[in-house]
Amino acid sequence: MATDVQQTQSDRRTTVDALLRAGEARLSDAGIRNARQEAVWIVEWALGTTRLALQLDGPRCVEPDDWNRVTALFARRASREPLQYILGTQEFCGMEFTVGPEVLIPRPETEQVVEAVVRQRFAGSAPGIVDIGTGSGCIAVALARALPTAVVYATDRSAGALQMARANAARQGVEDRIRFFAGDLFEPLRGLGLEGRLEAIVSNPPYIPEGDVAGLQPEVRSFEPRLALAGGIDGLDVFRRLIAEAPEFLLPQGTLTLEVGQGQADAVAQLAEAQGGYGRAGRLRDAAGIERVVCFRRK
Repeated sequence: MATDVQQTQSDRRTTVDALLRAGEARLSDAGIRNARQEAVWIVEWALGTTRLALQLDGPRCVEPDDWNRVTALFARRASREPLQYILGTQEFCGMEFTVGPEVLIPRPETEQVVEAVVRQRFAGSAPGIVDIGTGSGCIAVALARALPTAVVYATDRSAGALQMARANAARQGVEDRIRFFAGDLFEPLRGLGLEGRLEAIVSNPPYIPEGDVAGLQPEVRSFEPRLALAGGIDGLDVFRRLIAEAPEFLLPQGTLTLEVGQGQADAVAQLAEAQGGYGRAGRLRDAAGIERVVCFRRK
């Protein structure tokens, strides 16, 4: 009888419901908002199940190996490692992208960069488009999917990022339509005959001022690549270079489309005006009303 009671008590501690409660408590203690929801996502992914199945299987016992494995994932999230890195994916433009610490996690506001380019009227039937600092490849892949006749090029300084971007292109079936190059900004494109031939250049460059990085959320400052975040003292270092170098590669009336940080749209527009060679900038606001995308057209 005592053995039966002990077994019953042990079962209660190792049920699906108990696992979810333990995860929620661990994440909540770590200061994570929506701790319950994130605990559900982690358990769903780790056990290869669905939310409905979790609800139905609440009283079911969890195997010790599964319990330990999921608990280890809770510990990673409690350390403030981004959930996307733990699960290995992030949705962008309706597609699932593989992500890891080699790349910046795609954000919803970056989808506006894709939308701005897709709305353009291209002079040629096979427009040339370059994504500078491609990271996970989300912008390049989304553009290749949305513009089937486009010829897409993508560059990045990080070998790890390029490996992931290539994998994402293959995952979305556009690996044959994107050419990836390792190097800093436009440097790897020189000598390919692209000068003066591109209809669009896009970039989501690092734009966080160096002094602000320490104040970012722990998930961002401690886990996402600093190379993709910090943009110099004022956050505008890479914008200066992009604006200065893009005209060499753009066709007349070709466009440079940039994602910018909060409050940076005016400063970036002023950089383009001082550079010369660009028409008036167009701007797009994100869901929070922040001017998030600035578009320039080469004169």
